[in-house]
Amino acid sequence: MDGCAEICKCFLILFNILFALVGSGLVGLGMWLRFGAETRGFFDIDLNTAQFNIGVMVLVVTGVLMLLVAIIGGCGACNHSKTALSVFSGLLFLLIIIEIAAGLMAFMWSGRLADELVNFYNTIYAQYLNTRSPGQAVTLKLFHNAFDCCGIGGPIEVFVRDTCPDGDFLHKLTYSSCPRVIKDVFASRAPMVLGVFLGLAGIMMLVLVCSCVLRCHVSSSYVSSPSYVLLTSSPSVIFPAPAAQQI
Repeated sequence: MDGCAEICKCFLILFNILFALVGSGLVGLGMWLRFGAETRGFFDIDLNTAQFNIGVMVLVVTGVLMLLVAIIGGCGACNHSKTALSVFSGLLFLLIIIEIAAGLMAFMWSGRLADELVNFYNTIYAQYLNTRSPGQAVTLKLFHNAFDCCGIGGPIEVFVRDTCPDGDFLHKLTYSSCPRVIKDVFASRAPMVLGVFLGLAGIMMLVLVCSCVLRCHVSSSYVSSPSYVLLTSSPSVIFPAPAAQQI
């Protein structure tokens, strides 16, 4: 195997190991969000949570698909299987298209996503004021710790103060209103999110090129050996029968 194909093989194996780890992490995260004791209340809220159930399912399905792609790619690279490398290239190309489309949609719909998340937060906030449910308290704590904010009032928030992030007195005076912080975060980080998606798609494109190079090398290395003609018989030379001895 030449140097270029050897480098591509090593790169493919390393990529598929990382890909499998990320896929396992996504599956584990989805299962934890759905069945974990700390987040179970997140799904018991008196609210239509179909979006979140769909989100968890997307995490699990994406993780399983990544694991499948990593296994096929790893087997193809280690065993020099042209079929496995072809399937791996096709699945990877499909994932690249999905990656680019997801980045573009996240960038274009960042404002809409922010509004939906703000509406969800406001609903949980209002319900918690009436019920003081532990599940809703867990949800508010997730929001407050993720965005480092406190309720709707920010530094003057008094109704959900028990769910706000811990900190000293001065830090609590600098808390911002969660709806405003959520919108600011989505507006400021939308280009960065797009860049992350495009960067990942670029890395996967490089892996796709390496897979094609290795597949071409495997195809050229299995050229059928030249056929040899085995001569089982040589042309016979007919000698005349010996004449009878004359007496």
